[in-house]
Amino acid sequence: MAERRFRAASSSSGGNSTAGTASGAAGVMDGSRAVHPALHVDLSRPRHDQSTYWGRARHFMETVNPLNILASPAKLEEAARTVHAYKRGEVGKGITESQLWKAKRLYDSAYHPDTGEKMFIVGRMSFQVYGNMTIIGLMMTFHKHPASVVFWQLANQTFNAIVNYTNRSGDQVITYRDLAVPFVAATTGATTAALVLNSFAKRMPPLVGRFVPLAAVATANTINIPLVRQRELREGITVVDGDDNQLGSSQITAQRAIGQVVFSRIVMAVPGMAIPAFIMNHLEKKNLFKRMPWANAPLQVLLVGLCLMFATPLCCAIFPQKSSIAVASLEPELRNSISRSRPQLTHVYYNKGL
Repeated sequence: MAERRFRAASSSSGGNSTAGTASGAAGVMDGSRAVHPALHVDLSRPRHDQSTYWGRARHFMETVNPLNILASPAKLEEAARTVHAYKRGEVGKGITESQLWKAKRLYDSAYHPDTGEKMFIVGRMSFQVYGNMTIIGLMMTFHKHPASVVFWQLANQTFNAIVNYTNRSGDQVITYRDLAVPFVAATTGATTAALVLNSFAKRMPPLVGRFVPLAAVATANTINIPLVRQRELREGITVVDGDDNQLGSSQITAQRAIGQVVFSRIVMAVPGMAIPAFIMNHLEKKNLFKRMPWANAPLQVLLVGLCLMFATPLCCAIFPQKSSIAVASLEPELRNSISRSRPQLTHVYYNKGL
């Protein structure tokens, strides 16, 4: 999954103030549109309180919901029109707060928050469960043969590259080299780790071999994410005050953010690769797959998908999207600059990415 997708949607560390009480008539009608004084919803901030873990979890459960990918083009265009109309101070006649949030959820799932363009369907975050369950499930099914290891590691990193490109920052130019270097490095590292560990696993119980793909995916994440975000490591991440006023860029913050993302990605992969490993190992001991060999791959993919439906949003929520860092922990130059201009500030904020 790519980090930039949630930046605009998760720009607040607090909850959304949504006073949906009626305040008189629905507004002055202009054809089928109306200025709507009864709804006071800030669509620039998440609906749920981002200062708590469960608030963040609820936010990501809605954002990465795989059902969003099933919305038709007509539904997505309708959602886009509703969101844009509300931001102009106009909404459809009789729209409710619930309908407005549903439109916002669909809009965020399909349209790039910086450019406003509809994103390639495979790269959308709501496609993550489908893409990852297929690739990881088959990677775990065919983990013993070297050719299969190479193929599925290539497939996994190709999918990651598509997601990273689709969810790139609107003002960021990504060259072929920016995608190729992490792709080659992560694929090489993951494939090497899988082949080496497979050679050791041959002398161990079968269950050990089932965990080799998890080690390979963890290796790939450790390599891929810092390389994809190497510009942030060089130039720093923008830090802001509580009102989103920019204060400067910090390399220390970038290191912290990328470390948090690597940790979250690895933890995210564990349930979907560990739980099915135990279940499949148990079923194999029962000789299920000798009687029904065709069931191996579909069952593995299904188990991975069920785990990812919960692991993806719950692990995205481990760290706040808008994280904080003490001014005293920043680089001396930036720390001194903030202390001179804003002596009352003790903490600043940054978007950690996903």
